[in-house]
Amino acid sequence: MRDLLLRQPDDGTGHARAPRLRRIGPEGLPASLDALLAPPETDLAASRLWYDTTCRVALPPGTQAMLAEVGPPGTMVVPLLMQDGRIESLTTPYTLRWRPLTAAWAGAVALERAAAELGELLRGRPPTLFRAMDSDDTLLLPLQAGLWRAGLWSRPFAHFGNWHEALPPGLRWADYVAAREQPMRSTLMRRRRRWEDETRIDLLTEPGAALEKGIAAYIDVRARSWKAAEPSPAFDPALMRGAAAAGLLRLGVLRSRADGRPLAAQYWVVSGGQAALLKLVHDEAARTLSPGTGLTAAMVAALIAEGVAGIDLGRGDDGYKRFWAKSRRQRIGMLIADPRHPAGMLALARHAAGRGWHRLRGIVARGETGEGPA
Repeated sequence: MRDLLLRQPDDGTGHARAPRLRRIGPEGLPASLDALLAPPETDLAASRLWYDTTCRVALPPGTQAMLAEVGPPGTMVVPLLMQDGRIESLTTPYTLRWRPLTAAWAGAVALERAAAELGELLRGRPPTLFRAMDSDDTLLLPLQAGLWRAGLWSRPFAHFGNWHEALPPGLRWADYVAAREQPMRSTLMRRRRRWEDETRIDLLTEPGAALEKGIAAYIDVRARSWKAAEPSPAFDPALMRGAAAAGLLRLGVLRSRADGRPLAAQYWVVSGGQAALLKLVHDEAARTLSPGTGLTAAMVAALIAEGVAGIDLGRGDDGYKRFWAKSRRQRIGMLIADPRHPAGMLALARHAAGRGWHRLRGIVARGETGEGPA
């Protein structure tokens, strides 16, 4: 039971306080968290839409979604996953960004206190991994300070790259294309007429029969694409339906004009003024047409015309992304370990060895002698 329900000490009345660590049931996050959650149109990654969809259809096998409530009431709630006594962030291969849920009014002192209580909950356990964190998040300093107060060590690590680009007001598609690298400009000019002659695009944003047809097309194209099987096949359709209901979905399907067969599909979610690309797929048999590039061009053009403030190309450093977006930021993870726990000591040693090896490789690659700072 310790791994399922931790209670605070008796409050002097003979009654235990509310649970510190509790399960998230199939109904999703409790209503009591609404004050800490963001509206999906403001921040999809911190919204009920994201977490409820994840908990319903995307949890890794054998895991249980949990909530750690720490600090003064309403200060910080940490969405977590538990498996065999191990705890980590409630993240999946679909997660774009994760952080503890915190009150807007909470300052650094309150957040550090809450993080210290989180550290007390994690102390004496195997190492914890937090993933998909923003390296510029102001929460990182009080979080690490609080964990240190609790006797835990935290060490950052690189998780995945995220390509993005701000789009200034009044930007035109022609201006955007002119700012691309020459190979991309050439491809767009060379293929434009063929895309116009041989394909058409369905842009779907609202719930209903047309959206269901578009989701079916996405699933069909994905089955004919180069991608490996989805870890959670129900996630993308569920998120598309939820985003459409919230008015945030932009699903594009590129079809053959000759027979209507879908050749490429991708979906974006517009939140906080940014358009984030969640998934894109194309039919490998049609790759001589470059259907994925044609659809991305059409979708980005539509988003620019809509007036979004920026585009975000999601997880990873896929080679095509630098042609569509100019900036890269690093999403990080955090190893949290108790140095008095055998597994924690080993994890910290491995982390230090890994950093030393990467630093040495950098020195060798740059031809440095090792004298002075690397």
